[in-house]
Amino acid sequence: MDNSGRPTTPGAIRIRWRIFSLLVGFAIVVYFQQRSISIAAERIMPELSLTQMQIGWLQWAFVFTYGFLQFPGGVFGQRLGARRALTSIMLVAVLATALVPLAPLLFGGTALFAVLLGTQFLLGAAHAPFMPVCAGVMASWLPSNRWAMAQGLHTCALQIGAAMAPPILVMLMQAFGWQRALFWAALPPLLLIGVWRLYARDTPREHPEVSTTELAELGTPVIPNSDSGLSIARIMHILRNRDVLLLTTSYISMNYVFYLLASWSFLFLVQQRHFAALEGSWLASLIPIGAAVGAGSGGIITDALVRRFGSRWGFRLAPLISLPLAGVLLLVAIWIPNAYAGVVAMMLAFAAVEITEGAYWAGTMNIATADTMAATGVLNTGGNLGGIIGIPIVAYLSGHGAWGTAFFIGFLCALVAALVWLGVDTSRPLLARTVKVTTT
Repeated sequence: MDNSGRPTTPGAIRIRWRIFSLLVGFAIVVYFQQRSISIAAERIMPELSLTQMQIGWLQWAFVFTYGFLQFPGGVFGQRLGARRALTSIMLVAVLATALVPLAPLLFGGTALFAVLLGTQFLLGAAHAPFMPVCAGVMASWLPSNRWAMAQGLHTCALQIGAAMAPPILVMLMQAFGWQRALFWAALPPLLLIGVWRLYARDTPREHPEVSTTELAELGTPVIPNSDSGLSIARIMHILRNRDVLLLTTSYISMNYVFYLLASWSFLFLVQQRHFAALEGSWLASLIPIGAAVGAGSGGIITDALVRRFGSRWGFRLAPLISLPLAGVLLLVAIWIPNAYAGVVAMMLAFAAVEITEGAYWAGTMNIATADTMAATGVLNTGGNLGGIIGIPIVAYLSGHGAWGTAFFIGFLCALVAALVWLGVDTSRPLLARTVKVTTT
C-alpha cells in the first residue's frame, strides 16, 4: 500500500479488464433484450392479431428513440458519469422488457398495440446511451492502442447475446408460452446491474483497488469523471466536425445491412427459405455468431493495421475491403438455390459487416478523445438512422414477398458505406486542445 492506501502491485487480473468484463456482460443483455420482440413475433402475431407490418412498426419504434437519443445519451453519460448512467438506463431497460408480456393482461386491440409501441419507445430510450457510455468507459480505462480490440470484443458480445436469443426464447416459448418466456428472461440482468453499481467507478483513479502500477500503465486519463464542462460550443464543434460527419454518413449506409441481417434473418428463413420455426431459430442464431467472430477479429485486425499503416489508412482498410464483400455475399444469400448455403452466406455477410465496428468506433474515439461519449453518440445516431430508414422498407418489401429487393438495397448500401471512408481522416483531432493519450 502507498500513503493513500492504494495497492502498489496489481492483482493477477488488472481492474481495467474486470470493468471491461462487466461491459461485455451488459452487451450480451442489451442485444438479447433487443431481439426479444422479433423472435417472439411468430407467436405474438396470431395470438394478439398483429400484422407483420405492425411488428415492423414495433421494431421501428425502438430504433427511432434508440437512434435519435444517441447523441443526447452520450452527453448525458459524459455529464453524469458512466457508473450512474449505466445503472439507471439498464434498470429502465429491464422495466421496458418486462412490460411487453404484461401488457396483454391489461389491454387489447388498438390500446394494446399502442402500449407495446410505448414499451419499444422506452426500451430504445434506455438503450440509446449504452454504446456511447461504454465507449467512454473504454477510453477512460484502456490504453488507446487497445480501443479497436475492445470495441471489437464488445460488439462480439452484443452478437453473442443476439445469437443466444432465438434458441433460448423459442425453447422457453414452447415450454411456457411467449408471455412467461419474455417475462422471466427480462429479470436476470438485475444481478449484473447490482454488481456494476457496487464495483464500477468512472475512472481508474477513483477505484480503490487500482494499483499505482496499473495507474502508471494507463497514464493520464482521456475522460475525466462526469465532464460538466461540456459546453454548447464544444457540442457544436462535435456536430460540425467533417470526419465525424463522414463516419456517421458511412455508418448510416452500413447499418441498413446490419439491421437487415440482425432483425429480419429469422423471418426470412421461415418465410422465404421455408424452415420450420425451431430449425429456423437455430439457423438464425448462426448468423449473429458470424457477426461476433467478425467483430472480435476485426478489432484486433484494425489495431494491427493502425500500427502498420498509421491512423489514417489503418482505420480505412478494413471497411474498404470488407463492406463490398458483405454486399456481394448478400446477393449470394438471396439467389443461391441451396437454403443452407444461403444461411452460410448470410453468416459470412454479417461477419464482413461487423469486422468494421472496431474501425468505426475506435476511429471516432481517436478523433474525439475526451469527448468520446458525445462524438460516438453522433456516430450511433447515424448508425441507427440506417435502421429507422431501413426497417419500414424491409417490413414493406418482405410483407409483399420482395426479399430480393431488400437484399439488393443492402448490396448498394454496403458499397456506399465503403466509398465514404475514402474521405475520412482519423488522425485529425476533434478539439484544438491537446489531450494526452497513452499508447503503451
